[in-house]
Amino acid sequence: MADQTHVLFVEDDDVIREATQLALERDGFAVTAMPDGLSGLESFRTDRPDIALLDVMVPGLDGVSLCRRIRDESTVPVIMLSARADSIDVVLGLEAGADDYVTKPFDGAVLVARIRAVLRRFGHAGGGDRGDAADHPDTGGVLTFGELEVDTEGMEVRRAGRPVALTPTEMRLLLEFSSAPGTVLSRDKLLERVWDYGWGGDTRVVDVHVQRLRTKIGQDRIETVRGFGYKLKA
Repeated sequence: MADQTHVLFVEDDDVIREATQLALERDGFAVTAMPDGLSGLESFRTDRPDIALLDVMVPGLDGVSLCRRIRDESTVPVIMLSARADSIDVVLGLEAGADDYVTKPFDGAVLVARIRAVLRRFGHAGGGDRGDAADHPDTGGVLTFGELEVDTEGMEVRRAGRPVALTPTEMRLLLEFSSAPGTVLSRDKLLERVWDYGWGGDTRVVDVHVQRLRTKIGQDRIETVRGFGYKLKA
């Protein structure tokens, strides 16, 4: 398992859980599959997987609450599975700290592609270091925007001299903004650059992550340009 990317998969439907586990294992992943949130949390703490794949509606501890518990302890990437694309559960999962989501029913190849895209963003598509915001824009040095300091080499952020804890996805998002301060970046462009989407994606993923980032670096630091996207105030 040490040479494979380890996926924690939490799903209460026996058929979906077993079929998805087999599909992921055929693609070279090591999979620990759990039927409920409490066993999923225990497995997470014991095995320290490279990525967590969580169904929203699981018994014991629902997927959103499980995501929140994981995020309290780790920056490991999390993908939520939701049965409805328009469900409030999607937004709740993202607000809880999930990095992406996939709508059920899903095609196995699509799920694998999304998992690999998330892993590439975190710098361990083959099971490397967890939580690494690799392949970030090469801006170099420490950038200052008012009271905000972004160390693009040390991957550290400070606000008014105090460290700001960001998830790797939030860090990549901030790096995109800080590499072009004052430039409007569209949601589609951010999906492509930060989430590695080579296809159209749900822009709610961008909106929720921007809002989460604002709460950490200052609500006024990232400006919404209606009809176009967002920009970092220089």
